[in-house]
Amino acid sequence: MQTISTQLLVLGGGPGGYAAAFLAADRGFQVTLVDASGKFGGTCLQVGCIPSKALLHVAKLIGEAKDAPHFGVTFGPPKIDLKGVRGHWQKVTETLTKSLAKLAEARKIRFIHGKGKFLDAHTVVVDDGTQITFEHAIIATGSIPAIPGPFQINSKRVMDSTAALALEEIPPRLLVIGGGYIGLEMGTIYAALGSKVTVVEAGDGLIPLADRDLVAPLHKRLESLFEKILLNHKVAKLEEVGKNIRASLEDPSGKSIIENFDRVLIAVGRRPATRDLGLEKAGITLDDKGFIPVNDQRRTTVAHIFAVGDSAGEPQLAHKASFEGKVAVEALSGEPVAYDVAGVPAVIFTDPEIAWCGLTEIDAQKQGIEVKKLKMPWAGSGRALTRGRTEGLTKLLVDPKTERILGVGICGIDAGEMIGEAMLALEMGATARDLALTMHAHPTLSETLMEAAEQMYGLAVHSPPPRKA
Repeated sequence: MQTISTQLLVLGGGPGGYAAAFLAADRGFQVTLVDASGKFGGTCLQVGCIPSKALLHVAKLIGEAKDAPHFGVTFGPPKIDLKGVRGHWQKVTETLTKSLAKLAEARKIRFIHGKGKFLDAHTVVVDDGTQITFEHAIIATGSIPAIPGPFQINSKRVMDSTAALALEEIPPRLLVIGGGYIGLEMGTIYAALGSKVTVVEAGDGLIPLADRDLVAPLHKRLESLFEKILLNHKVAKLEEVGKNIRASLEDPSGKSIIENFDRVLIAVGRRPATRDLGLEKAGITLDDKGFIPVNDQRRTTVAHIFAVGDSAGEPQLAHKASFEGKVAVEALSGEPVAYDVAGVPAVIFTDPEIAWCGLTEIDAQKQGIEVKKLKMPWAGSGRALTRGRTEGLTKLLVDPKTERILGVGICGIDAGEMIGEAMLALEMGATARDLALTMHAHPTLSETLMEAAEQMYGLAVHSPPPRKA
Protein backbone atom coordinates (compact mmCIF):
# COMPACT_ATOMS: atom_id res chain seq x y z
CA MET A 1 0.00 0.00 0.00
CA GLN A 2 1.44 3.34 -1.14
CA THR A 3 1.25 6.41 1.07
CA ILE A 4 1.81 9.89 -0.33
CA SER A 5 1.37 13.39 1.03
CA THR A 6 0.28 16.58 -0.66
CA GLN A 7 -0.49 20.17 0.21
CA LEU A 8 -3.77 20.20 -1.67
CA LEU A 9 -5.92 17.21 -2.53
CA VAL A 10 -8.68 17.72 -5.10
CA LEU A 11 -11.36 15.04 -5.38
CA GLY A 12 -12.91 15.20 -8.85
CA GLY A 13 -11.50 16.32 -12.18
CA GLY A 14 -14.54 18.17 -13.54
CA PRO A 15 -14.88 21.92 -14.17
CA GLY A 16 -14.73 22.73 -10.45
CA GLY A 17 -11.91 20.32 -9.67
CA TYR A 18 -9.51 21.03 -12.50
CA ALA A 19 -10.10 24.80 -12.32
CA ALA A 20 -9.16 24.67 -8.63
CA ALA A 21 -6.20 22.35 -9.20
CA PHE A 22 -4.77 24.46 -12.03
CA LEU A 23 -5.06 27.74 -10.13
CA ALA A 24 -3.60 26.21 -6.96
CA ALA A 25 -0.62 24.87 -8.89
CA ASP A 26 -0.11 28.32 -10.43
CA ARG A 27 -0.13 29.73 -6.89
CA GLY A 28 2.68 27.38 -5.86
CA PHE A 29 0.72 24.60 -4.15
CA GLN A 30 1.72 20.96 -4.49
CA VAL A 31 -1.47 19.46 -5.94
CA THR A 32 -2.79 15.92 -6.21
CA LEU A 33 -6.01 15.31 -8.14
CA VAL A 34 -8.01 12.09 -7.78
CA ASP A 35 -10.74 11.24 -10.27
CA ALA A 36 -12.79 8.07 -10.58
CA SER A 37 -13.15 8.28 -14.38
CA GLY A 38 -9.42 8.57 -14.99
CA LYS A 39 -9.98 11.57 -17.25
CA PHE A 40 -10.11 15.32 -16.86
CA GLY A 41 -13.33 17.18 -17.58
CA GLY A 42 -15.88 15.36 -15.46
CA THR A 43 -19.49 14.86 -16.51
CA CYS A 44 -19.59 18.14 -18.45
CA LEU A 45 -16.82 17.23 -20.85
CA GLN A 46 -17.10 13.44 -20.99
CA VAL A 47 -20.85 12.70 -20.92
CA GLY A 48 -22.65 16.00 -20.46
CA CYS A 49 -22.67 19.51 -21.79
CA ILE A 50 -19.92 19.19 -24.42
CA PRO A 51 -21.17 15.99 -26.15
CA SER A 52 -24.79 17.16 -25.97
CA LYS A 53 -23.94 20.53 -27.52
CA ALA A 54 -22.08 18.80 -30.33
CA LEU A 55 -25.20 16.71 -31.00
CA LEU A 56 -27.45 19.75 -30.72
CA HIS A 57 -25.39 21.37 -33.46
CA VAL A 58 -26.18 18.38 -35.66
CA ALA A 59 -29.86 18.81 -34.82
CA LYS A 60 -29.59 22.51 -35.68
CA LEU A 61 -28.09 21.70 -39.09
CA ILE A 62 -30.96 19.34 -39.85
CA GLY A 63 -33.51 21.90 -38.67
CA GLU A 64 -32.01 24.69 -40.75
CA ALA A 65 -32.00 22.47 -43.83
CA LYS A 66 -35.71 21.80 -43.31
CA ASP A 67 -36.37 25.54 -42.93
CA ALA A 68 -34.26 26.45 -45.96
CA PRO A 69 -37.15 26.55 -48.51
CA HIS A 70 -38.32 29.68 -46.67
CA PHE A 71 -35.17 31.34 -48.04
CA GLY A 72 -35.51 29.90 -51.54
CA VAL A 73 -33.12 27.00 -51.06
CA THR A 74 -34.15 23.34 -50.98
CA PHE A 75 -32.10 20.39 -49.73
CA GLY A 76 -32.87 16.69 -49.99
CA PRO A 77 -33.63 14.47 -46.99
CA PRO A 78 -30.60 14.08 -44.70
CA LYS A 79 -28.70 10.80 -44.56
CA ILE A 80 -27.83 10.01 -40.93
CA ASP A 81 -24.60 8.14 -40.20
CA LEU A 82 -24.85 7.42 -36.47
CA LYS A 83 -21.23 6.30 -36.29
CA GLY A 84 -20.17 9.60 -37.82
CA VAL A 85 -22.44 11.59 -35.51
CA ARG A 86 -20.99 9.82 -32.47
CA GLY A 87 -17.50 10.22 -33.87
CA HIS A 88 -17.91 14.00 -34.04
CA TRP A 89 -18.63 14.50 -30.36
CA GLN A 90 -16.12 11.84 -29.32
CA LYS A 91 -13.38 13.64 -31.24
CA VAL A 92 -14.32 16.90 -29.54
CA THR A 93 -14.15 15.37 -26.06
CA GLU A 94 -10.87 13.57 -26.83
CA THR A 95 -9.29 16.80 -28.05
CA LEU A 96 -10.33 18.74 -24.95
CA THR A 97 -9.39 15.89 -22.60
CA LYS A 98 -5.87 15.66 -24.04
CA SER A 99 -5.51 19.43 -23.81
CA LEU A 100 -6.45 19.42 -20.11
CA ALA A 101 -4.06 16.54 -19.42
CA LYS A 102 -1.20 18.47 -21.02
CA LEU A 103 -2.06 21.60 -19.01
CA ALA A 104 -2.05 19.53 -15.82
CA GLU A 105 1.28 17.95 -16.72
CA ALA A 106 2.79 21.38 -17.41
CA ARG A 107 1.74 22.40 -13.90
CA LYS A 108 3.24 19.22 -12.37
CA ILE A 109 -0.10 18.11 -10.93
CA ARG A 110 -0.11 14.51 -9.71
CA PHE A 111 -3.11 12.69 -11.20
CA ILE A 112 -4.48 9.49 -9.64
CA HIS A 113 -7.17 7.35 -11.27
CA GLY A 114 -9.58 6.12 -8.63
CA LYS A 115 -12.29 7.02 -6.14
CA GLY A 116 -11.17 8.70 -2.94
CA LYS A 117 -12.75 8.07 0.44
CA PHE A 118 -12.01 9.91 3.68
CA LEU A 119 -10.43 7.98 6.54
CA ASP A 120 -10.22 11.09 8.70
CA ALA A 121 -10.00 14.86 8.29
CA HIS A 122 -6.46 14.66 6.84
CA THR A 123 -6.40 11.29 5.08
CA VAL A 124 -8.07 9.83 2.01
CA VAL A 125 -7.74 6.30 0.68
CA VAL A 126 -8.11 5.57 -3.02
CA ASP A 127 -9.80 2.34 -4.08
CA ASP A 128 -6.46 0.98 -5.33
CA GLY A 129 -5.21 1.15 -1.73
CA THR A 130 -3.17 4.35 -2.05
CA GLN A 131 -3.39 6.54 1.05
CA ILE A 132 -3.06 10.31 0.68
CA THR A 133 -2.43 12.67 3.55
CA PHE A 134 -3.20 16.31 2.88
CA GLU A 135 -3.11 19.79 4.40
CA HIS A 136 -6.11 21.07 2.45
CA ALA A 137 -8.78 19.37 0.34
CA ILE A 138 -11.36 20.47 -2.19
CA ILE A 139 -14.31 18.17 -2.84
CA ALA A 140 -15.55 18.49 -6.41
CA THR A 141 -17.16 15.12 -7.04
CA GLY A 142 -20.02 16.49 -9.13
CA SER A 143 -23.41 14.82 -9.59
CA ILE A 144 -25.08 11.81 -11.18
CA PRO A 145 -28.47 11.31 -12.86
CA ALA A 146 -31.33 10.81 -10.42
CA ILE A 147 -33.35 7.68 -11.24
CA PRO A 148 -36.44 7.32 -9.00
CA GLY A 149 -37.29 3.83 -7.78
CA PRO A 150 -40.25 3.13 -10.12
CA PHE A 151 -38.00 3.73 -13.15
CA GLN A 152 -35.13 1.49 -12.06
CA ILE A 153 -35.75 -1.49 -14.32
CA ASN A 154 -33.03 -3.68 -15.80
CA SER A 155 -33.35 -2.79 -19.47
CA LYS A 156 -31.00 -1.12 -21.93
CA ARG A 157 -34.10 0.47 -23.44
CA VAL A 158 -34.43 2.68 -20.36
CA MET A 159 -31.67 5.30 -20.51
CA ASP A 160 -30.24 8.08 -18.40
CA SER A 161 -28.65 11.07 -20.13
CA THR A 162 -25.26 9.32 -20.38
CA ALA A 163 -26.71 6.29 -22.15
CA ALA A 164 -28.77 8.53 -24.44
CA LEU A 165 -25.59 10.21 -25.72
CA ALA A 166 -24.30 6.86 -26.96
CA LEU A 167 -26.85 6.98 -29.80
CA GLU A 168 -27.00 3.21 -30.20
CA GLU A 169 -30.01 3.64 -32.47
CA ILE A 170 -32.66 6.11 -33.52
CA PRO A 171 -35.74 4.69 -31.76
CA PRO A 172 -38.96 5.14 -33.75
CA ARG A 173 -40.77 6.10 -30.51
CA LEU A 174 -38.99 7.75 -27.59
CA LEU A 175 -40.52 8.66 -24.24
CA VAL A 176 -38.77 11.45 -22.35
CA ILE A 177 -39.67 11.61 -18.66
CA GLY A 178 -39.03 15.15 -17.45
CA GLY A 179 -39.59 18.49 -19.15
CA GLY A 180 -36.44 20.16 -17.84
CA TYR A 181 -33.40 21.22 -19.81
CA ILE A 182 -31.83 17.74 -20.10
CA GLY A 183 -35.02 16.13 -21.35
CA LEU A 184 -35.74 18.89 -23.86
CA GLU A 185 -32.19 19.06 -25.19
CA MET A 186 -31.94 15.29 -25.69
CA GLY A 187 -35.50 15.17 -27.02
CA THR A 188 -34.57 17.82 -29.58
CA ILE A 189 -31.60 15.74 -30.74
CA TYR A 190 -33.57 12.52 -31.15
CA ALA A 191 -36.51 14.27 -32.83
CA ALA A 192 -34.17 15.89 -35.37
CA LEU A 193 -32.64 12.49 -36.10
CA GLY A 194 -36.06 10.98 -36.76
CA SER A 195 -37.61 9.75 -33.50
CA LYS A 196 -41.22 10.48 -32.59
CA VAL A 197 -40.71 12.03 -29.17
CA THR A 198 -43.24 12.20 -26.35
CA VAL A 199 -42.35 14.37 -23.36
CA VAL A 200 -44.10 13.78 -20.03
CA GLU A 201 -43.81 16.52 -17.38
CA ALA A 202 -45.46 16.25 -13.97
CA GLY A 203 -45.74 20.02 -13.60
CA ASP A 204 -47.93 22.48 -15.47
CA GLY A 205 -45.15 23.83 -17.70
CA LEU A 206 -41.84 22.95 -19.32
CA ILE A 207 -38.64 24.06 -17.56
CA PRO A 208 -40.41 24.89 -14.28
CA LEU A 209 -37.77 27.31 -13.00
CA ALA A 210 -37.69 29.46 -16.15
CA ASP A 211 -39.77 32.58 -16.81
CA ARG A 212 -43.10 31.67 -18.46
CA ASP A 213 -42.72 34.44 -21.04
CA LEU A 214 -39.46 32.84 -22.17
CA VAL A 215 -40.78 29.29 -22.21
CA ALA A 216 -43.83 30.11 -24.33
CA PRO A 217 -41.98 30.56 -27.69
CA LEU A 218 -39.95 27.40 -27.08
CA HIS A 219 -43.04 25.37 -26.17
CA LYS A 220 -44.77 26.47 -29.35
CA ARG A 221 -41.84 25.44 -31.54
CA LEU A 222 -41.38 22.11 -29.75
CA GLU A 223 -45.03 21.25 -30.37
CA SER A 224 -44.18 21.08 -34.07
CA LEU A 225 -41.00 19.06 -33.43
CA PHE A 226 -42.24 16.54 -30.85
CA GLU A 227 -45.03 14.01 -31.24
CA LYS A 228 -46.60 14.99 -27.88
CA ILE A 229 -45.96 17.21 -24.88
CA LEU A 230 -47.99 15.97 -21.91
CA LEU A 231 -48.09 18.40 -18.99
CA ASN A 232 -49.55 17.52 -15.58
CA HIS A 233 -48.99 13.87 -16.41
CA LYS A 234 -47.16 11.27 -14.36
CA VAL A 235 -45.40 8.05 -15.25
CA ALA A 236 -46.58 5.44 -12.74
CA LYS A 237 -44.77 2.40 -14.07
CA LEU A 238 -42.36 1.16 -16.73
CA GLU A 239 -42.01 -2.46 -17.79
CA GLU A 240 -40.26 -4.21 -20.64
CA VAL A 241 -42.60 -6.19 -22.86
CA GLY A 242 -40.88 -7.87 -25.78
CA LYS A 243 -38.98 -5.23 -27.72
CA ASN A 244 -41.00 -2.39 -26.19
CA ILE A 245 -41.18 -0.46 -22.95
CA ARG A 246 -44.76 -0.26 -21.73
CA ALA A 247 -45.39 3.01 -19.88
CA SER A 248 -48.33 3.45 -17.56
CA LEU A 249 -49.20 7.16 -17.53
CA GLU A 250 -51.68 9.11 -15.45
CA ASP A 251 -53.40 12.20 -16.88
CA PRO A 252 -54.41 15.21 -14.68
CA SER A 253 -57.68 13.48 -13.68
CA GLY A 254 -55.86 10.32 -12.60
CA LYS A 255 -57.01 8.31 -15.62
CA SER A 256 -54.56 5.61 -16.66
CA ILE A 257 -53.03 5.69 -20.15
CA ILE A 258 -50.94 2.81 -21.51
CA GLU A 259 -48.47 3.49 -24.32
CA ASN A 260 -45.58 1.54 -25.83
CA PHE A 261 -42.20 3.01 -26.71
CA ASP A 262 -38.99 1.70 -28.20
CA ARG A 263 -36.83 3.55 -25.67
CA VAL A 264 -37.28 5.75 -22.59
CA LEU A 265 -35.05 8.57 -21.36
CA ILE A 266 -35.20 9.38 -17.63
CA ALA A 267 -34.41 13.08 -17.23
CA VAL A 268 -35.85 14.10 -13.88
CA GLY A 269 -32.74 15.79 -12.51
CA ARG A 270 -29.38 15.03 -10.92
CA ARG A 271 -28.26 14.38 -7.38
CA PRO A 272 -24.89 15.22 -5.78
CA ALA A 273 -22.29 12.46 -5.88
CA THR A 274 -21.46 12.80 -2.19
CA ARG A 275 -22.46 9.44 -0.82
CA ASP A 276 -19.86 6.80 0.07
CA LEU A 277 -17.10 9.40 0.40
CA GLY A 278 -16.59 8.76 4.10
CA LEU A 279 -17.43 12.39 4.84
CA GLU A 280 -18.67 11.54 8.31
CA LYS A 281 -15.15 10.35 9.20
CA ALA A 282 -13.85 13.78 8.20
CA GLY A 283 -16.49 15.47 10.38
CA ILE A 284 -18.71 16.66 7.53
CA THR A 285 -22.50 16.17 7.52
CA LEU A 286 -24.67 16.39 4.40
CA ASP A 287 -27.88 18.40 4.21
CA ASP A 288 -31.29 16.88 3.45
CA LYS A 289 -30.65 16.94 -0.32
CA GLY A 290 -27.21 15.35 -0.09
CA PHE A 291 -25.27 18.57 -0.62
CA ILE A 292 -22.23 19.56 1.44
CA PRO A 293 -22.97 22.78 3.39
CA VAL A 294 -20.37 25.49 2.72
CA ASN A 295 -19.83 29.14 3.65
CA ASP A 296 -19.19 32.05 1.29
CA GLN A 297 -15.58 30.91 0.81
CA ARG A 298 -16.78 27.37 -0.03
CA ARG A 299 -15.35 26.05 3.27
CA THR A 300 -17.15 23.15 4.87
CA THR A 301 -17.64 22.86 8.63
CA VAL A 302 -14.07 21.51 8.65
CA ALA A 303 -12.10 24.67 7.88
CA HIS A 304 -9.32 23.12 5.76
CA ILE A 305 -11.76 21.17 3.56
CA PHE A 306 -13.71 22.96 0.82
CA ALA A 307 -16.52 21.82 -1.48
CA VAL A 308 -17.46 23.26 -4.87
CA GLY A 309 -19.74 22.63 -7.80
CA ASP A 310 -22.63 20.17 -7.89
CA SER A 311 -21.56 18.60 -4.58
CA ALA A 312 -21.98 21.94 -2.79
CA GLY A 313 -25.43 23.06 -3.89
CA GLU A 314 -27.60 24.36 -6.68
CA PRO A 315 -27.63 25.48 -9.40
CA GLN A 316 -25.69 22.53 -10.77
CA LEU A 317 -23.83 24.25 -13.58
CA ALA A 318 -20.28 23.80 -14.86
CA HIS A 319 -19.40 27.50 -14.92
CA LYS A 320 -20.58 27.93 -11.34
CA ALA A 321 -18.33 25.03 -10.32
CA SER A 322 -15.29 26.60 -12.01
CA PHE A 323 -16.00 29.96 -10.38
CA GLU A 324 -16.34 28.33 -6.95
CA GLY A 325 -13.16 26.33 -7.44
CA LYS A 326 -11.19 29.53 -7.98
CA VAL A 327 -12.82 31.16 -4.95
CA ALA A 328 -11.81 28.19 -2.79
CA VAL A 329 -8.18 28.37 -3.91
CA GLU A 330 -8.00 32.12 -3.32
CA ALA A 331 -9.49 31.56 0.15
CA LEU A 332 -6.97 28.88 1.13
CA SER A 333 -4.27 31.21 -0.22
CA GLY A 334 -5.34 33.68 2.47
CA GLU A 335 -6.93 36.25 0.16
CA PRO A 336 -10.02 38.22 1.31
CA VAL A 337 -12.38 36.55 -1.16
CA ALA A 338 -15.99 35.38 -1.09
CA TYR A 339 -18.46 33.79 -3.46
CA ASP A 340 -20.55 36.91 -4.01
CA VAL A 341 -22.25 37.08 -7.39
CA ALA A 342 -25.15 39.13 -8.73
CA GLY A 343 -26.45 36.07 -10.54
CA VAL A 344 -25.55 32.78 -12.17
CA PRO A 345 -26.22 32.63 -15.92
CA ALA A 346 -28.30 29.68 -17.11
CA VAL A 347 -28.65 28.57 -20.73
CA ILE A 348 -30.90 25.91 -22.19
CA PHE A 349 -29.54 24.93 -25.61
CA THR A 350 -32.81 24.01 -27.28
CA ASP A 351 -34.02 25.70 -30.46
CA PRO A 352 -34.79 28.46 -29.66
CA GLU A 353 -32.39 28.79 -26.73
CA ILE A 354 -33.43 30.19 -23.37
CA ALA A 355 -30.97 32.13 -21.22
CA TRP A 356 -31.39 34.13 -18.06
CA CYS A 357 -29.49 35.63 -15.14
CA GLY A 358 -30.38 37.44 -11.94
CA LEU A 359 -33.93 37.78 -10.70
CA THR A 360 -36.75 36.05 -12.56
CA GLU A 361 -40.37 37.12 -12.50
CA ILE A 362 -41.20 33.95 -10.57
CA ASP A 363 -38.59 34.88 -7.94
CA ALA A 364 -39.88 38.46 -7.77
CA GLN A 365 -43.44 37.28 -7.13
CA LYS A 366 -42.35 34.82 -4.44
CA GLN A 367 -40.18 37.41 -2.69
CA GLY A 368 -42.65 40.28 -3.05
CA ILE A 369 -40.16 42.41 -5.01
CA GLU A 370 -41.67 45.15 -7.14
CA VAL A 371 -40.26 45.19 -10.67
CA LYS A 372 -40.90 46.95 -13.94
CA LYS A 373 -41.00 44.57 -16.90
CA LEU A 374 -39.47 45.69 -20.18
CA LYS A 375 -39.98 43.41 -23.20
CA MET A 376 -38.60 43.58 -26.72
CA PRO A 377 -40.30 41.04 -29.04
CA TRP A 378 -37.96 39.88 -31.79
CA ALA A 379 -40.64 40.56 -34.40
CA GLY A 380 -39.16 44.08 -34.35
CA SER A 381 -35.56 42.88 -34.83
CA GLY A 382 -34.15 43.25 -38.31
CA ARG A 383 -31.54 40.57 -37.63
CA ALA A 384 -34.17 38.10 -36.42
CA LEU A 385 -36.23 38.79 -39.55
CA THR A 386 -33.27 38.12 -41.85
CA ARG A 387 -32.81 34.75 -40.19
CA GLY A 388 -36.51 33.90 -40.25
CA ARG A 389 -36.62 33.52 -36.46
CA THR A 390 -38.86 36.20 -35.01
CA GLU A 391 -40.38 34.09 -32.21
CA GLY A 392 -37.81 35.36 -29.71
CA LEU A 393 -38.14 37.75 -26.79
CA THR A 394 -35.76 39.81 -24.65
CA LYS A 395 -37.02 40.73 -21.19
CA LEU A 396 -35.58 42.95 -18.48
CA LEU A 397 -36.69 43.24 -14.86
CA VAL A 398 -35.85 46.67 -13.46
CA ASP A 399 -36.20 48.25 -10.03
CA PRO A 400 -38.86 50.94 -10.66
CA LYS A 401 -37.25 53.33 -8.16
CA THR A 402 -33.52 53.02 -8.80
CA GLU A 403 -33.86 51.78 -12.41
CA ARG A 404 -31.20 49.17 -11.63
CA ILE A 405 -31.35 46.00 -13.74
CA LEU A 406 -32.34 43.09 -11.51
CA GLY A 407 -32.73 40.31 -14.03
CA VAL A 408 -32.51 39.54 -17.73
CA GLY A 409 -34.14 36.75 -19.74
CA ILE A 410 -33.81 35.94 -23.43
CA CYS A 411 -35.55 33.39 -25.62
CA GLY A 412 -34.32 33.05 -29.18
CA ILE A 413 -31.55 31.73 -31.40
CA ASP A 414 -28.10 32.34 -29.89
CA ALA A 415 -29.60 33.57 -26.61
CA GLY A 416 -26.72 31.91 -24.77
CA GLU A 417 -24.20 34.09 -26.62
CA MET A 418 -26.07 37.22 -25.50
CA ILE A 419 -26.39 36.50 -21.78
CA GLY A 420 -22.77 37.50 -21.09
CA GLU A 421 -23.56 41.16 -21.67
CA ALA A 422 -26.52 40.86 -19.32
CA MET A 423 -24.32 39.30 -16.61
CA LEU A 424 -21.84 42.14 -16.94
CA ALA A 425 -24.67 44.65 -16.52
CA LEU A 426 -25.80 42.87 -13.35
CA GLU A 427 -22.31 42.65 -11.87
CA MET A 428 -21.60 46.31 -12.63
CA GLY A 429 -24.89 47.39 -11.05
CA ALA A 430 -26.00 48.92 -14.35
CA THR A 431 -29.28 50.76 -14.75
CA ALA A 432 -31.68 50.50 -17.63
CA ARG A 433 -30.38 53.90 -18.80
CA ASP A 434 -26.81 52.56 -18.88
CA LEU A 435 -27.92 49.78 -21.20
CA ALA A 436 -30.15 52.06 -23.27
CA LEU A 437 -27.28 54.51 -23.83
CA THR A 438 -24.80 51.80 -24.82
CA MET A 439 -24.61 51.88 -28.61
CA HIS A 440 -25.13 48.45 -30.19
CA ALA A 441 -24.21 47.42 -33.73
CA HIS A 442 -27.03 47.10 -36.26
CA PRO A 443 -28.43 44.70 -37.31
CA THR A 444 -27.70 42.34 -34.40
CA LEU A 445 -29.73 40.33 -31.97
CA SER A 446 -27.92 42.03 -29.07
CA GLU A 447 -29.71 45.25 -30.06
CA THR A 448 -32.79 43.80 -28.40
CA LEU A 449 -31.13 44.28 -24.99
CA MET A 450 -30.68 47.97 -25.72
CA GLU A 451 -34.16 48.37 -27.17
CA ALA A 452 -35.79 46.62 -24.23
CA ALA A 453 -34.02 49.09 -21.91
CA GLU A 454 -35.03 52.01 -24.15
CA GLN A 455 -38.67 51.23 -23.48
CA MET A 456 -38.15 52.50 -19.94
CA TYR A 457 -37.76 55.99 -21.42
CA GLY A 458 -39.90 55.82 -24.55
CA LEU A 459 -36.84 55.66 -26.81
CA ALA A 460 -37.41 52.32 -28.57
CA VAL A 461 -38.07 53.01 -32.25
CA HIS A 462 -38.82 49.41 -33.31
CA SER A 463 -41.64 48.96 -30.78
CA PRO A 464 -45.17 50.44 -30.71
CA PRO A 465 -45.30 53.96 -29.22
CA PRO A 466 -45.67 54.06 -25.44
CA ARG A 467 -49.16 54.53 -24.10
CA LYS A 468 -49.86 57.99 -22.82
CA ALA A 469 -50.81 58.22 -19.17
